[in-house]
Amino acid sequence: MTGGAGTGVAMTGVDDVGSRVERLIAAFPDARGRARAEELVRLVVGLYGEGLERIAAELARRDPKVLQELADDDLIGGLLLVHGLHPLDVDARIQRALDKVRPYLGSHAGGVEYLGVDEDGVAHLRLAGTCNGCPSSTVTVRSALEGAIEQAAPEVAAIDVEGVTAPDTSDRALLQIGRPPSEAGIRSPDATWTDLPPLGPPTNRPTVLELDGLPIVVCAVRGTLYAYRDACGVCDASLATARQEQGRLVCLSCGTAYDLQLAGRAVDDHGRHLEPLPLISDSHGTKVAISKAVAP
Repeated sequence: MTGGAGTGVAMTGVDDVGSRVERLIAAFPDARGRARAEELVRLVVGLYGEGLERIAAELARRDPKVLQELADDDLIGGLLLVHGLHPLDVDARIQRALDKVRPYLGSHAGGVEYLGVDEDGVAHLRLAGTCNGCPSSTVTVRSALEGAIEQAAPEVAAIDVEGVTAPDTSDRALLQIGRPPSEAGIRSPDATWTDLPPLGPPTNRPTVLELDGLPIVVCAVRGTLYAYRDACGVCDASLATARQEQGRLVCLSCGTAYDLQLAGRAVDDHGRHLEPLPLISDSHGTKVAISKAVAP
């Protein structure tokens, strides 16, 4: 069996490969063919899993720090998760993942507290505050949390968050993302994660660009990126020429100032605000969630 070179298929991670395999199996025209393909996949995964288990055991015996450093790589960490060999337990992985998004959540929802995973595989979180005057806060928080936990703990069956007002839906409960643990990751029906193109070194000027057909404005405050829909909450003008100063973004069309670190809330009128978009950064770059609530 050969490696990936020359196959003509570029995969970027475990989830990408898993999704591709599922699509190929589903394309078989008959149940017998699908069953044989699934058995083939199980045999190959089992073979590589057994070898990976031996490697992990030897690394842990010689120097546990080496295995931990390897697990920090997204691809290797994903493979270790698939085979139940990751050196960190689910609690530690979720805590580390939340640490990555906590600065963003802190500006929108007052921070998030991890309460643990129960016997049914449900991860419980509690928000320490609310995003006053921001109707998109529920989607924002949900998307950010789902994206973080999806990568860190694919075995989690569902997420329950205290302190978020449930969206107006009648067919599903708040943040109950049910799926069998064997499925690859948690997918939010409310948002699409899109790669943010390189913006260069952080500056004190806003950057306006278009993602998935939606104009957005990206600002850096003390090295932390914040993204919003490119529209003033008062006059709906573009913020391409807005002035950024001391963590605030000032629309030059109407003079309204928004606090970038408080969900884009207007400084002098808390009933006005920008539309926030969650960001998650990892070793591959930064992703922005374009939710249905703010999509064009």
